[in-house]
Amino acid sequence: MIVHSEKFLVLSPVVYDKSNVLQNSCSVSLNIRYFRVSRLVFKPQSSMAESIQSSSSGSASRISRAAKIEAQTVLFDYLHSTRSFSFMDAEHISKNSPHFLQNLLSNIDPQKDVAKSLSRFLRYNPINEFEPFFESLGLSPSEIASLVPKSLMFLRDDSVMLDNFHVLSDYGIPRIKIGKMYKEAREIFGYDHGLLALKLKAYENLGLSKPTVIKLVSCCPSLLVGDVDAEFSGVLERFKVLRMKNDEIGGFLSGKGVYDWGRMLDTLNFLDTVGYTEEQLGNLFKTNPALLFQGSGKKVYVLFGRLLKLGLSMNEVCSLFILTPHILSVNCTKNLFKALDFLFSIVMPIEDIAHIVSTHMELMGSCSLKGPKTVCRELNVKRDELCQIIKEDPLKWFSVASKSEVQSSGQVASTDSSKYLKKTAFLLRLGFMENSDEMLKALKQFRGRGDQLQERFDCLVNAGLDSNVVKNLIKHAPMVLNQSKDVIEKKIDCLKNRLGYPLESVVAFPAYLCYDMKRINDRFSMYVWLRERGAAKAMLSLSTIIACSDARFVKYFVEVHPEGPAEWESLKKSSHSI
Repeated sequence: MIVHSEKFLVLSPVVYDKSNVLQNSCSVSLNIRYFRVSRLVFKPQSSMAESIQSSSSGSASRISRAAKIEAQTVLFDYLHSTRSFSFMDAEHISKNSPHFLQNLLSNIDPQKDVAKSLSRFLRYNPINEFEPFFESLGLSPSEIASLVPKSLMFLRDDSVMLDNFHVLSDYGIPRIKIGKMYKEAREIFGYDHGLLALKLKAYENLGLSKPTVIKLVSCCPSLLVGDVDAEFSGVLERFKVLRMKNDEIGGFLSGKGVYDWGRMLDTLNFLDTVGYTEEQLGNLFKTNPALLFQGSGKKVYVLFGRLLKLGLSMNEVCSLFILTPHILSVNCTKNLFKALDFLFSIVMPIEDIAHIVSTHMELMGSCSLKGPKTVCRELNVKRDELCQIIKEDPLKWFSVASKSEVQSSGQVASTDSSKYLKKTAFLLRLGFMENSDEMLKALKQFRGRGDQLQERFDCLVNAGLDSNVVKNLIKHAPMVLNQSKDVIEKKIDCLKNRLGYPLESVVAFPAYLCYDMKRINDRFSMYVWLRERGAAKAMLSLSTIIACSDARFVKYFVEVHPEGPAEWESLKKSSHSI
């Protein structure tokens, strides 16, 4: 150790254990007592999964953004050049494993030459490749700790898992979502060669498009375990009876949701029994898919249960729902639950609540109410007095407790109400809920009149994309609809007819539609030039070619060929490359 005082610096000898020096041909392990003066500069750590939890925020803050970018480049070079990963695999892992990179940088002094120091470190210290790989698939360090194989270090040691990963990735499933699939349905990564592709095809054979299958299995990976899920097939068959298109189901799914297809099927059969017609059910689920897909229909049973507890008979409840079928919509059920809670909080007798529900259920579902305390304060009455007022005249309850006036005054300002209404109508068709925070945010993000936004939306649908796919695309990348119709058409034509990429590529990388044509032309012309000379792989992803920085593009798409720099300069000067 080093004892550091004002006048003396005492060094103790380095101690190491020779018996451990050559135990593993892949990884050298030295038991070294490190020198230190005032703080420890180097802190080797063997595993990101074990050590990232203990990394201090102070240590993280000392590492600059430039050092992290250099570390990304070094990791890419290590994976691509030393470990022979494909360009796409190496790039994705190096760009999407920030925690692993943070831990890797803790092995060197980040104030010095990061690239040189880290390259030297990796030369003598091979990494556990499963750690950055799993992180790049969207898993957190705490999740990775339990998933990393105990006896393997290199991805190629688990070739079956890697092959199945590539099947999913090549099919079009975003890599960042494959981690969730691995965590929830690890069995699918152990399939023999060709089996996983057949299972994906089996869902296409049900009448689903490829983009819908991608959304479906990334949200519900368990569907790929065993044969085609019979309960899911049952839900799909019911949707056909309700005159809903097969691919509409893709627009109702969310990566954060948990779906119980058996309960959904039971819910559909239950509403059939209640007396809903096919037309009513179809309209209900088209306008309020969350009723079935948020909680897999649980809210239907909860609402029926609460009404039965009021003393209403099953026939009475069914009659109420037949008279007001829209009461099961998300907003209406929310308002109804809140109205019931209001009445319970003022200690209204159950029989009186049942009477109000049976006579005014539609109003209870359509009005968003203030809280009982607010209403009592505004009317200057006590709770028992308010209870008596409502029993005598329920309509007065809605007039004094409704928030409608407050909401109308808080609406987004618009100089042209006609434009505002058209834009709102367009967003409602996309699935946004009226007066929701998401709606207010969308009104600011989408530029243009409602008819213009619809025109741009139709442009993407007419090009060949499913309408539900387009809805999801623009919810995640609203800037796409801020392009004019002509620009969208021009970029789609370039993608399909000049670049030779399928239209589905836009679903995986919608930002393509937002880059200027010169960047697209220049970069793809250079890529095609390299491909013709065998210096680049065919059909690299759009994001790999377009989204990387200029410096990175030059390094990996220009300087890889002796004549590349001259060709690149020539392409940049020309106005029409491809």
